[in-house]
Amino acid sequence: MARLAQTAGLTDIQQEILSTVRDFVDKEIIPVATELEHRDEYPQQIVDGLKELGLFGLMIPEEYGGLGESLLTYALCVEEIARGWMSVSGIINTHFIVAYMLKQHGTQEQKDHFLPRMAAGDIRGAFSMSEPALGSDVSAISSKAVKDGEEYVLNGQKMWLTNGGTSSLVAVLVKSDEGHPEGTAPHKSMTTFLVEKEPGFGEVRPGLTIPGKIDKMGYKGVDTTELIMDGLRIPADRVLGGVTGRGFYQMMDGVEVGRVNVAARGCGVAQRAFELGVQYAQQRHTFGKAIAQHQAIQFKLAEMATKVEAAHAMMVNAARKKDSGERNDLEAGMAKYLASEYCKEVVEDAFRIHGGYGFSKEYEIERLYREAPMLLIGEGTAEIQKMIIGRRLLEEYRFQG
Repeated sequence: MARLAQTAGLTDIQQEILSTVRDFVDKEIIPVATELEHRDEYPQQIVDGLKELGLFGLMIPEEYGGLGESLLTYALCVEEIARGWMSVSGIINTHFIVAYMLKQHGTQEQKDHFLPRMAAGDIRGAFSMSEPALGSDVSAISSKAVKDGEEYVLNGQKMWLTNGGTSSLVAVLVKSDEGHPEGTAPHKSMTTFLVEKEPGFGEVRPGLTIPGKIDKMGYKGVDTTELIMDGLRIPADRVLGGVTGRGFYQMMDGVEVGRVNVAARGCGVAQRAFELGVQYAQQRHTFGKAIAQHQAIQFKLAEMATKVEAAHAMMVNAARKKDSGERNDLEAGMAKYLASEYCKEVVEDAFRIHGGYGFSKEYEIERLYREAPMLLIGEGTAEIQKMIIGRRLLEEYRFQG
């Protein structure tokens, strides 16, 4: 199993970080993940352990108390964590999207105020784009901010907010007409607000309510919520970057990081499914021999391992492209699309290898079977990724006739 999903060219520091995370996953996450997931219990002890390891500051620059590591290092850590329990990787993903957006687009005051406490894990981040009436169509956002003196008043309802209850800082995308005349393209009249709140549920600050957790098929443990703004007053200095109308571009930049993260999660879940499948195939006997000795199972294992390798390679490529400072929406879209689709297929094949036992909650593969579908829709569906890929290919291969 150690032969799969290896990454060439890592530094000694990167290898040490990954070895530490892998050891933590094997000792602290895998033994308790299924039990916590079945109880839909927030993994506080695991999160505290990640905080002690410094993972909440992994990509935050050293000047703000972080480790200053690359997106590649982060993605490889996410891959390891998702191999243990995908929900834990979701807890740190939204945190890092917000930290990345602050690092790339925040004012100096915003960076100084938030990033050191985010690096320490004392502030946990979440971000919010989706709404009840929209998913991938971000231009249809109806939540709105209206200028009132030195403040903005926000109203609207947001949906599918990961870490909605446990976070203390939420980057919220809303429409803002101020300075943008009627007829302005929707994506040019959106603004990201940095909303501070108390962790928990109910009214977490005046004008802001986080209802209870949404009950989900999988991806349990991590809290997924709605966010309701009713006269929420936010000071003007909490507009990300200090200028309205840039929210769409800021969010899309963050989502590119998120897509690499989802690809890494898909790789991690697929790796775990392969591990479970290849182990069970050597333990289960039929017709006088281990089922791993049957050619049909060997074919299945071969296909699973090849998909794990291919998805990992594309994820690493997308992360390295982003780290180089180049545009990576094509690579991130391809990686997210392939890794999530392959993850679903590898998990299903491992489920089939388990036979009837795969349907039992006593076996870990049952949990993975319910978790994999979330990756098909998180950070954009396969159809959205294909649109991004297709448009970018036409840009790159424009016919000169």
